[in-house]
Amino acid sequence: MAPIGGTPKTKKGILERLDAGEIVIGDGGFVIALEKRGYVKAGPWTPEAAVEHPEAVRQLHREFLRAGSNVLQTFTFYASEDKLENRGNYVAEKISGHKVNEAACKIAKEVAQEGDALVAGGISQTPSYLSGKKKAEVKAVFQKQLEIFIKNSVDFLIAEYFEHVEEAVWAVETLKESGLPVAVTLCIGPEGDMHGVPPGECAVQLVKAGASIVGVNCHFDPATCLKTVKLMKEGLTAANLKAHLMSQPLAFHTPDCGKQGFIDLPEFPFALEPRIVSRWDVHKYAREAYNLGIRYIGGCCGFEPYHIRAIAEELAPERGFLPLASEKHGSWGNELSMHTKPWVRARARKEYWENLLPASGRPYCPSLSKPDNWGVTKGDAELMQQKEATTDEQLKMLFEKQKLKSKTEFGLDSHQTVDAMKLRTILRFPFRKRMHGHLRQKKTNPSFTSTKVP
Repeated sequence: MAPIGGTPKTKKGILERLDAGEIVIGDGGFVIALEKRGYVKAGPWTPEAAVEHPEAVRQLHREFLRAGSNVLQTFTFYASEDKLENRGNYVAEKISGHKVNEAACKIAKEVAQEGDALVAGGISQTPSYLSGKKKAEVKAVFQKQLEIFIKNSVDFLIAEYFEHVEEAVWAVETLKESGLPVAVTLCIGPEGDMHGVPPGECAVQLVKAGASIVGVNCHFDPATCLKTVKLMKEGLTAANLKAHLMSQPLAFHTPDCGKQGFIDLPEFPFALEPRIVSRWDVHKYAREAYNLGIRYIGGCCGFEPYHIRAIAEELAPERGFLPLASEKHGSWGNELSMHTKPWVRARARKEYWENLLPASGRPYCPSLSKPDNWGVTKGDAELMQQKEATTDEQLKMLFEKQKLKSKTEFGLDSHQTVDAMKLRTILRFPFRKRMHGHLRQKKTNPSFTSTKVP
């Protein structure tokens, strides 16, 4: 099966593709990828790199396109004016939200013309909503971005990364005024949104608001996201409503997440690497998504171009072609047949990679973490928007709250302290004991191997 070549003279629209039963492959995660590369600041996660480092944004778009994406989202995540001036962020004042959104549109359109890709203008949840502002005020924030998307003739619109279905409905209503197709994804799990609205009911509200494509993105791993989309599908069926389904999950394993998703995990955002899904995990995700009836399949935070390529390769039989990036990647590792070492050549087969249980190489680390679960949501003082940077005093209060919460979890009084090393021992002793036994047997018997998960 040869990689696709050439560019159609006229591109079919998103609904034309989905209505025809075609598989649409989204792109991956921009803010996480560009933070690792030194172009995005963790914390605000805002996309001023579209202005400051357009070459970095352009290159990542190009890599996703080459990997198989046929939708390129404008790099406008968290590009609302209120987010760009929240908690000391300088972007609104020094660059402006208009320039960031304008630059992001131009870059995405430029790269999309290099292949059969559509451009989606994207908006996301706002500090205004979390601060309790009224519907008209929040919709006015969305409207500013929408005007730029219309001016730049994007192909369709995506409202993504919403924790509250109420705000997502407001976003869909605003975007629908453009006359363009609207997709919407919530960053929720099977428990529903932050106000407890179940996924099925969320989907119903979003379709009634005017969305043609509904689903989830971010916050949870592929398996959890598919469970959530399944609940959405069931809700739509029960309400006798129709919509195309969409999934763009994290590229991190998060079975231990709470309702807030991976941002509740203690590893977020700087120690998530041990949780990264493999390309073979993504093969499984793509197949399960397809079998569930999802036809818009992509990724969010952590999804690199090679993950998107895995989606395209898994679904190549249905699509009829491979992405250009497959020129350097064989089917299920068959390029390893060219390796010098014979034991590596022996891995050039699907059965090997499909059944491998990868080790982390971290013998004293737990397999799961305990989410923070602070439980704050819309209207809580700690989520209120403020233009000024977070003060040292505000940080000190948060540090103390975190310490107190940790002590409570381990049954300590407020005046007691716990040494970090002792805490690790408390958390990991059962694992350490099992691992010690494993290593002792290995030392006395070098040929000893264990198939048991410690």
